[in-house]
Amino acid sequence: MYNEQGEESFYRQESEINNRPLAADPALSTGQSSYQYQAAPKEAPKKKKTGSKVMGLILAGLLFGSCAAFAFVVILRLFPTDHYSDDPREEKGEVEIEEADVTLPDNHTGDAAEEQAEPEEAKEEIAGEEEAGDEKEEGQESLAVVTDVTKVVDEVMPAVVSIFGVYEVTENYWGFEMQREQDGSGSGIIVGKNEEELLIVTNNHVVADSTSLTVQFIDNEKYNAVVKGTDADSDLAVVAIQMTEIKDATKARIKIAQLGDSDALKVGEPAIAIGNALGYGQSVTTGVISAVNRKYSQDEKGNDAFLIQTDAAINPGNSGGALLNIYGEVIGINSSKIGGMVVEGMGYAIPISTAKPILEQLMSKKTRAPVEENKKGYLGISGINVTEDVKTTYGLPIGVYIAQVFDGTPAQKAGLRKGDVIVSFDGDQVETMEELTNLLDVTMAGTNVELVIMRTDDGNTYEEETIEVVLGAQY
Repeated sequence: MYNEQGEESFYRQESEINNRPLAADPALSTGQSSYQYQAAPKEAPKKKKTGSKVMGLILAGLLFGSCAAFAFVVILRLFPTDHYSDDPREEKGEVEIEEADVTLPDNHTGDAAEEQAEPEEAKEEIAGEEEAGDEKEEGQESLAVVTDVTKVVDEVMPAVVSIFGVYEVTENYWGFEMQREQDGSGSGIIVGKNEEELLIVTNNHVVADSTSLTVQFIDNEKYNAVVKGTDADSDLAVVAIQMTEIKDATKARIKIAQLGDSDALKVGEPAIAIGNALGYGQSVTTGVISAVNRKYSQDEKGNDAFLIQTDAAINPGNSGGALLNIYGEVIGINSSKIGGMVVEGMGYAIPISTAKPILEQLMSKKTRAPVEENKKGYLGISGINVTEDVKTTYGLPIGVYIAQVFDGTPAQKAGLRKGDVIVSFDGDQVETMEELTNLLDVTMAGTNVELVIMRTDDGNTYEEETIEVVLGAQY
């Protein structure tokens, strides 16, 4: 029993220790004992789960890092400090340290306390100034962003008007010229008033060839207006409305526009345009100043104008309207004629600093009210327009060349003669026969007017002369 069981136990222990299968024993295999033992099959070694261990390590690291970060944030919140900035000067700027003599008080007397309190009061005062400066800077920055222009529009809209006119148009049909009336529209800006008139600036092309003009104010009331003065070269005009014709309710609503300084404009600053676009009534568009002093050839004579360019939409009907800065000041007079309709995002305006001296001159002119047909003034000449080509070819000054003076007319009585060139009529510049006729149509017969002419005695040199003429009646 010992031999069989003891020997068997020995072999089993040895096999387990050496991790080898048990060796066959001859004594066990000869049948000396009924106990049979068969070696257990070798089990494959178990693989270590290295992936799970790595993942566990990663998760543990993440958990530890999150806890550390959270604890760091909590510490910063509880104990704020500037030590965590890489360079504190990036936020606060460099601080200049002035040398000063510091004297510590010998004892804690009242004087010493006051001396110590002064720096604290100074610090509070400086802090208040810095806070006010920050508020000012924030206010200035807010003005630089055009997101809401309602306040500006509310202030300026009462100074902008719509102008509607009836114009005489000449058309050619199969060689025959026919005249017909056509309606048109534009805009204007109230720029002044006197005891008798309310004065409105607009573009010259808005009032040119008009037979009648009507101005509509912010309260939608309409009033008849007359042309006070025009300047074709600058495309500016001033129209007037009699103050006695304007209702008190309208007077209470309208305003005189505040004129700014277009010479101080910078490219990129905000721009606001207000005008009677397409004749539908006042509308507002916004943009920026795209360019200043933009050179533009404005007329057939080659006169150049230096204009403001903006991407604020300026369409037909906007002509004569206001281009404003963010402070509600008029910096330009819009013109849809300039640039036409061939491009997008490019509108032009006459700089107000350029327009001011011209407007002052036009506002000082005599207002010419419409005159009945049988009371219109008559001069008694036939004239020819002196164009640039004629000037270049014959050396004549620009104006109306007198081709004939009729007998017994006011022109003959005043001493006008063939070959004279009329350049001014009663203070208004004259370049074409059409302009001279329009001035005669608004001047009553019997009026004494001054004509400025260019006269030559040798056919080469022209000298300026002023002649007074008493206009007659044509009928």
